[in-house]
Amino acid sequence: MTALSQATLDHLGASIAVPHYDRSVLLKGIVHIGVGNFHRVHQAVYVDRCLAAGATEWGICGVELIDSPAMRDKAQAYKAQDCLYTVTEFAPDGTSATRVVGSMVDYLHAPADPEAVLARMAHADTRIVSLTITEGGYNIDETSGAFVLATPEVAHDLAGGPPRTAFGFIVEALRRRRAAGIGPFTVMSCDNLRHNGDTARKAIVSFARALDADLAAWIDAEAAFPNSMVDRIAPQVPPEVRARVNAMNGIDDALPAISESFMQWVIEDRFCAGRPAFETVGVELRDDVVAFEFMKGRMLNASHVLLAYPALLCGQRIVHEALAERRFHDLLDAFLDRDVIPRLEAPRGISLTDYKDALLERFANPAVNDQILRLALDGAAKIPVFHSRTIEALLDTGGTLDREAFLVACFGRYLLGRDDAGHEFPVNEPHFGEADWQLLKSGDPLALLHTSLFERLRLFDHADFARLYQAYAEEIEHNSTSAALDRVLAVKG
Repeated sequence: MTALSQATLDHLGASIAVPHYDRSVLLKGIVHIGVGNFHRVHQAVYVDRCLAAGATEWGICGVELIDSPAMRDKAQAYKAQDCLYTVTEFAPDGTSATRVVGSMVDYLHAPADPEAVLARMAHADTRIVSLTITEGGYNIDETSGAFVLATPEVAHDLAGGPPRTAFGFIVEALRRRRAAGIGPFTVMSCDNLRHNGDTARKAIVSFARALDADLAAWIDAEAAFPNSMVDRIAPQVPPEVRARVNAMNGIDDALPAISESFMQWVIEDRFCAGRPAFETVGVELRDDVVAFEFMKGRMLNASHVLLAYPALLCGQRIVHEALAERRFHDLLDAFLDRDVIPRLEAPRGISLTDYKDALLERFANPAVNDQILRLALDGAAKIPVFHSRTIEALLDTGGTLDREAFLVACFGRYLLGRDDAGHEFPVNEPHFGEADWQLLKSGDPLALLHTSLFERLRLFDHADFARLYQAYAEEIEHNSTSAALDRVLAVKG
């Protein structure tokens, strides 16, 4: 296999698409925080297309904030590969295509050199700072809606040490730019949450206000925070998948990425320092992004969440394998058809039924091999974001509550970390606090409904929901998740 680097691009197989633009002349116009799989197969690919069309101002400098052996190894791997990596796209019909993405031209591991990150973000060439820091990464309290200043990492940054958080880096860089007479950059959230730009604004301006009210006012007035809807399934790449993809491509890539062939990005055209010509490479610049956010969050993301917990408990580990079992397909189909679509306004020109059918086809794509554990990660953040509006709409309209009650019951069982056959799986709930865990040990059958996850919805005050939740939880405990699944599928409403 050929080792991947700038020097070997001309030696890769004829089927591999490679960047033909001169990467050495690119300005670093974008700094991206959180170079995970999603960014690499989504925003970086769109930017790669812009660069291939002749743009030179929009090279990406990737930034990683987490300090761990794995992240230090990743930084070394990017350096060895000249920041290049492959993306292999798998279509539902079984075909695939591989490209080398060249849009990232630098990569900085912030814990090793925070000053280098600040200098790059404060540089006049930097005109966009983009983020994929996860749905729960914006440090917003779900109950109050306020930015939380008291977390240890935020408190450290506010005390004046070298920044550790995205908020600390962004605000300090903006402070330096203001002091130097340089205008602000656009902060572009690419995370899967409603009003992601507004959320980023709230977090960054709140952090800045805790330091300097005048700086906060300048950021709020002069910087831009466009809302966007992003969509592409980007599975994890464990060692066995990396080996398989590299063998298929004949490339020794330490950091390959894989994805489905589908890709979508809808964003508001609100940029304070210019932007790439996104509209020429498939990005939709629209003024109704919120409608797309609601559609994706309440249909795609909510379906992922609804699938994850019962499928795990029934022994499933791969998304397309779960969809191949008709019961899980029917669960999602009923949820979308009966609970969501009648209570959701579609974006202009979009058929929600067509969107639903496309989602189920994407989930069933066997080549993507998406992991159910990935979907289950951080349910305490995902369930409120992607299911609360549907639950509220069902309560307001007298709709059938069974599928949502079943989801909550399955999530409660998932927290035990064992499926119905007794096989253990990891539970990763960083937003579930110690008080929540203690509450679950209280013996109260409705304890989960009193945790911080569901506190705002006050589901324990809704007798019908509480009754259904308890019935499904008891069915799972005394019989099985499979039996509870059959029960919910028999519901007619």
